[in-house]
Order: sequence, then structure tokens, then C-alpha cells
Amino acid sequence: MNSTLSLNRKDFAQLIVDRIIQEKDRIKKQYDVSKNQIGYFFIDDLLPPEITEIINNQFPSHDKMVQKKSIRENKYIAVQMNQYTPVLEELIYAFQDEKVVSLIKDLCEIEDLQPDENLYAGGLSSMKQSQFLNPHLDNSHDKERSRWRVLNLLFYVSPNWADSNGGHLEIWPNGLKQTQTTLYSRFNRLIVMATHDKSWHSVSPVIANASRNCVSNYYFSNTALSNSDKFHVTTFRGRPHQKIRNQFLKIDSFLRMNLRKIFKNGVVNNPHVYKTDKD
Repeated sequence: MNSTLSLNRKDFAQLIVDRIIQEKDRIKKQYDVSKNQIGYFFIDDLLPPEITEIINNQFPSHDKMVQKKSIRENKYIAVQMNQYTPVLEELIYAFQDEKVVSLIKDLCEIEDLQPDENLYAGGLSSMKQSQFLNPHLDNSHDKERSRWRVLNLLFYVSPNWADSNGGHLEIWPNGLKQTQTTLYSRFNRLIVMATHDKSWHSVSPVIANASRNCVSNYYFSNTALSNSDKFHVTTFRGRPHQKIRNQFLKIDSFLRMNLRKIFKNGVVNNPHVYKTDKD
């Protein structure tokens, strides 16, 4: 355990690069086949399993995280990484290492790909029984509204997470009136998903009496993935059977979007940003 806790971001980055290279042909094919709708790929066994188990064990308890609870979502997040075990921060920033970013850039053929040191909407997330994330489009930009959000990286670390547990990523490549595609949040799996104006996705409610833990990052670019993309706030909708919730969420998104037209940086500071000494 002590050896894992002493790993730094360069160590983690090398492990990630080595594993992705082992499956780069399959990954590229998976992304290429899907990229005309919602591009994605996943890779299992990203890290040695004993390392990933230790990462999971170092997750903060829910009372040390921030709960985001509304009709849009119900989950716990943690982004102020200097409050937690250092190895968690080292792993998060490993995904921002130049070698990792460059490899994913080539696999997804995204010419201009940039990590986000502020962890805007990234960091740690945890969901317990009955928690969920309704279908939504991610905010189109970074916190300064200067770069486009283009890739979402989700690394799942909960051991023995059964498919029957729920808490899985769902993508809706044909819109919210059609059947979603489930990408299971299995232990030690990394999912990389393209984000643009048609990347509707959600997280199914957690069924098990357990926590589904995830380490997440976003990559940005000076150019949007979709030619039709325009600035938008995070936009939520109801599931197909949630007719009333859907109407409320449409109104909610309309109001928040119009506020952002008036207040470019929002009415209040977004708490989902890592604030360091240099900020």
C-alpha cells in the first residue's frame, strides 16, 4: 500500500499510456465507428487492480464531499484536491500528462486537445443508492468561456461493481426519444466520451447499497467538435417517462441560459473548480 500511495502523476501517466498502447487499434476503431454520433471508447484493466483498489479506499467519505441534489442530479463531488490524500490528486493530474493527452489526441484525431488544470466539473464523484444523473448536455465551455469542452474522461474505481448495481453511464446517440446505450461503470474501466451539442448522456440510478466512485477529467479545445455547436450551459432533460420533470427542466435550462447571456461568468462562482494558491 505504501508504494502505491507514493506514486506520482508521472508514474500513473506511464501506466496509463502503456495500457492504452496495448489496445490502441481496438480503441481507435471503437471511437471511429461511434464518432459520427457520440464518439466514445473504453478500456478495461487500466491500472494494476491492486492500485485501483487502493485509490478507491482513499476516496473521501461523503460527509467530506459536496452533495449536489436537485431534480437534475443527486451525487457527491470533490474537487478541492489538496484536502484529500495526495495520491488522488496525482492520479487525476496523470490524465493531464502530455504523453496521455497526446496519445488520446491521436486516437480520437482531435488536432487541438488541452487538459484543464482547474478541474472544472472534474475531480472525484461518488453516487450511493438511489442517486442519479438525469440526461443532459455538458456545459459547452471551460470556466472562462474561452475553450470548447470536447472529451470527458471517466475512470471507475469501485471494486466488484456488478452490472446489476446501476450507476452506469448512458449515452443517447439517437436523442432522448430513442433507446439509450449503456456503458457499464465496471471496476478499473476508463471511458472516454466526446462532448458536443448532441452528446446527451446520463447516469442510471444506483440500485445497490454501495458507492460508485469515479475519477473524472475533461479535455478542451479551441475548436468545437461539432460545426453546429454554440455556447450552452449544462442542459438537463427528463427521461422518456418523466414528462412533468422534463417540462420543469426545459424551463430551468431556458432561465439559466438567459442568465448566462447577461452574466457571462454566471451569477455566483461555480464551486466545481479547484482553487489553488496561485488563483
